Amino acid sequence: MIYFDHAASTPLDEKVLEAMMPFLKGEYGNPSSVHGQGRAAKAAVELARQQVADTLNADTKEIVFTSGGTESINLAHKGAAFANRGGKTHFILSAVEHHCVLESAEWLSKNGFQVTYIPVDKEGRVDTRDVEKAFRKETLMVSIMAANNEVGTIQSFRSIGKMARDRGVLFHTDAVQAYGKIPIDVQADYIDLLSVSAHKIYGPKGAGFLYIRKGVELTPLVHGGGQERDRRGGTENVAGIVGLGEAAKLICGQLQERKRLEVMVDIFLDELKRAFPDMKVNGPLKSNQRVPGIVNITLPGLEGETLVHSLDAKGFAVSSGAACAAGSAPPSHVLKAMGRSDKEAKQGLRFSFGHSNTGDQVRQMIEILPSVTQGLQMISSFLTDDDEPKAKKG
Repeated sequence: MIYFDHAASTPLDEKVLEAMMPFLKGEYGNPSSVHGQGRAAKAAVELARQQVADTLNADTKEIVFTSGGTESINLAHKGAAFANRGGKTHFILSAVEHHCVLESAEWLSKNGFQVTYIPVDKEGRVDTRDVEKAFRKETLMVSIMAANNEVGTIQSFRSIGKMARDRGVLFHTDAVQAYGKIPIDVQADYIDLLSVSAHKIYGPKGAGFLYIRKGVELTPLVHGGGQERDRRGGTENVAGIVGLGEAAKLICGQLQERKRLEVMVDIFLDELKRAFPDMKVNGPLKSNQRVPGIVNITLPGLEGETLVHSLDAKGFAVSSGAACAAGSAPPSHVLKAMGRSDKEAKQGLRFSFGHSNTGDQVRQMIEILPSVTQGLQMISSFLTDDDEPKAKKG
C-alpha cells in the first residue's frame, strides 16, 4: 500500500515510539502519585509540556493535554461558553471548519448561543473584512481554522487574531492540519486558544493539547482529581503525552521536509495536468497559500469516493474528504462553501503526502491514474442516470 492520506492520520515515527516505550512497559506510575514511579511519570509529562510550549512560544502553564483535536476544540468552545454564562453569547466561525467545530457550534446554538458563519471564496479563503463585519458587542469568540483539512487553504489567522484581540474577543484556531507545517507563534499571532492532535504529526492516536492563553477562563468539561491544573480531570495518558511531546519537537524542526513536500505537490500537479487537461484544483494554486502536502483535485465526471475505492484496489490510499466524514453520502461542505454544486462537491479527491512518500511513489500514482479513470468512465458509459444497464441493440 502506498499511503497518500497523511491528513487523515500519520504513521507513528520510530523516534516517537522509542520515547513512548518506557511508559508502555516499566514506567507505569501514576503522575499524581508521590513515590518514585509517580514522580518519573510526572517528570515525563512535564517534559512533554515544555516540548510543546517551546514550539509555540508559549508558557508550560498554558498547555493542557487532552485526548486529541476534537476534545480540545470542544473544551475551547464550550469551556468559554460556560465560563461566560450570562455574558457574551455570540460565536463567529467560517463555513469550512472541521466537522467537530461545526458540531460543537451546533450544540451551542441549541443552548442559548448565536453563531455566525463566514463564507469563503472559490479557494476556500475567508475574507477578513467579512469577519470584521460579523463582530457584535456580544461576540465572545472567533474560531477560524489555521488551515483547511480538505483543501489545505491557509487562513489569515494572524490578522483575524489581531482583529479579535483589539475588540476584547477570544480567538481560537483549529491548528490540527497547520501545526508543524507552517510557523505558528501564539504571541505574535494573537491566539488565545489553539487545538492540536498528535496523530496528525506522527504521534500516537488518543493524545492532543489545547493552548489556553494565560488569563483566559474556561470551565472544564471533565471533572475529576484536579489534573491539568483543574482544567481536565482524569489520569493522564502518560505514554501518549510523551509521544506527543517528542512528535512536536521533531516536526517543528523540519523546515526542509516542508520544502520537499511543497515541491512534491507542485510536480504532482504539473504531471496530472498533462495527463488530465480538464483537471481542476480545489483550493489555492500557489503552494505558499496551502499547507505543504495537501492537494485536492477534481477529475470531471468521476466521484471522489468511487476513485478512492478504485485506487485502494490498486494499492493506493487516498481520500475524498475529511476522514471523520468518510463513507457518508452528503457532498463535501467545504467544496460547497467554495461555490461547487452538489455534484461537483462529491468529485473532490484529496492527496496528502508525508515523510515516507517519494518521487517514485508519485510517479506510480500518475502512471496508474489514467487507466483507473478510463475504466470507471467505460463502466459509466454503460449505465443510465438510474444506474440501470442500457438495453443492447439488436
